[in-house]
Amino acid sequence: MELTVWRTFVTVCRLGSLSAAAAELHHTQSAVSRQIAGLERQLGVPLMERHARGVRPTPAGEVFRHHALATLNEADRAVRAVRDVRDGAFDRPLAVGATPSLAAGIVPEAIRALLEQTGSIRWSLLPGLSAQLYDRVITGDLDIAVVTDAPPGLPHDQRVERRFLGLDDMVVALPVGHPQAGRGPVHMQALADQTWVEDNDGSAALLRRHAARAGFSARIDLTAADLLGKLALVATGHAIALIPGVLTCALRTGITTVPLVDPPARGIYAIAPRRTPHPRATPLLDHLAAAFVPVRPAQAAYQPAESDAPAARG
Repeated sequence: MELTVWRTFVTVCRLGSLSAAAAELHHTQSAVSRQIAGLERQLGVPLMERHARGVRPTPAGEVFRHHALATLNEADRAVRAVRDVRDGAFDRPLAVGATPSLAAGIVPEAIRALLEQTGSIRWSLLPGLSAQLYDRVITGDLDIAVVTDAPPGLPHDQRVERRFLGLDDMVVALPVGHPQAGRGPVHMQALADQTWVEDNDGSAALLRRHAARAGFSARIDLTAADLLGKLALVATGHAIALIPGVLTCALRTGITTVPLVDPPARGIYAIAPRRTPHPRATPLLDHLAAAFVPVRPAQAAYQPAESDAPAARG
């Protein structure tokens, strides 16, 4: 099997469309179809199925996609390593991932401390949701990622080393001038009549769970595409939002926060692959732990919520 065909298959899975994959790969749609059909003949099982909006992998195709992606990532890293040696750059770049709230403050601070300690290194920062980042650590796209155990939680996977950094109390983001602004810790019940905005299913589940504990159902009437959109709707007075406490230091103008009585909390973790770790991963772990201490120290008694999802998907 040629890696070119594997790459075509992975691209079709990612885009969910034969024509979109053909455009990205500079192939014709018929050439993409022939490559997928040839791969299915070699494996002896259908890998793709059509649906109303395009195509998606079958269960067998999803299994193959996972392994194909890992193989392609390793192949790309091999090529980059050889080119680095050719160009006199022996250290591969440090690929770091983080959830949007952690990428806005703690992670850049830890990387700054790492650079002060080690000198200049090549590095990159990829924001994403915890499940996505977990998957990319397993497949080798990321050398280290900083994630949370917010719903649906984190899986157990022997391929991944996991270090607990600490707890992050959630706070409520309000537009400046909101009646509850500046009042100190408030009970969740005081916000029962408010309109809320959320940007992903995990955050929405955390909000619904905490509202239910307070005896009401949160009105999540608005949905944002991402964290920036969520904060924009708060700043312009359309809604309020439950946000990570670590984000408080990086909020845009027009937003203030109020702490909650008995707030929901998320565990913050750094994860890295056990196999062939990046030599800078361990020092960065130490700097991440140090950067998180001023927010809330790690607590050994904390019991994280575990995921029931398969470990490979996060």
